[in-house]
Amino acid sequence: MVLTGARRTRTRTKKQRPLWKELPILIGVALLLALLIKTFLLQAFSIPSESMQNTLQKGDRVLVDKLTPWFGSEPERGEVIVFHDPSDWLEGVPTEPPNAFQKVLGFVGVMPSAEEKDLIKRVIGVAGDTVECKGDGPVKVNGKPLDEPYVYPGNTACSTDDAGQFKVTVPDGRVWVMGDHRQASGDSRYHQDDPYRGMVPVDEVVGRAVVVAWPVTRWDTLPVPDTFGR
Repeated sequence: MVLTGARRTRTRTKKQRPLWKELPILIGVALLLALLIKTFLLQAFSIPSESMQNTLQKGDRVLVDKLTPWFGSEPERGEVIVFHDPSDWLEGVPTEPPNAFQKVLGFVGVMPSAEEKDLIKRVIGVAGDTVECKGDGPVKVNGKPLDEPYVYPGNTACSTDDAGQFKVTVPDGRVWVMGDHRQASGDSRYHQDDPYRGMVPVDEVVGRAVVVAWPVTRWDTLPVPDTFGR
């Protein structure tokens, strides 16, 4: 054996995996993160109708805050919320079946799910509130009239048909919702004969819509209007 008097340090070079082997792992991690974000933080939702014009247009994509309800927070007056169909509100409304690609992206939350039958409206009354409509408005909550500049131009705050004339008190665990396009919204007013009397159970609320994310030309936040803070 020959000794050299000094130990030679050898540097081993770690072989890198080729990109085609790394790519499936990266895609899997990205999809897992997207799924976690959809489940606990934010989810994209596509506006299905004109019922929230002009605040939201059909085809807009909004981001829905799903984190806050995990801490026990309930919907508040003035918030725009997404909720599961509480009692066949969407019965008879046609939906276009998604393709396989849309199903995968919808499942992980990268794009809105085309299969979920969810609705989006504005919270007008919460538990304990009395909400009232007489004539063409204004809407009153606990006797106080709302100033609603977000109502679709040309619409009246209250509809003068039978369902649009009402006085209800919201029970615990429910919210009363209305669309901003008052004369084109099948909201709480038109489902008062269902098991929940037109109210939406808080347990069916997915979360609050906080941002219009797409198209980029319509990017905007969705704050609570000032009238609900008065």
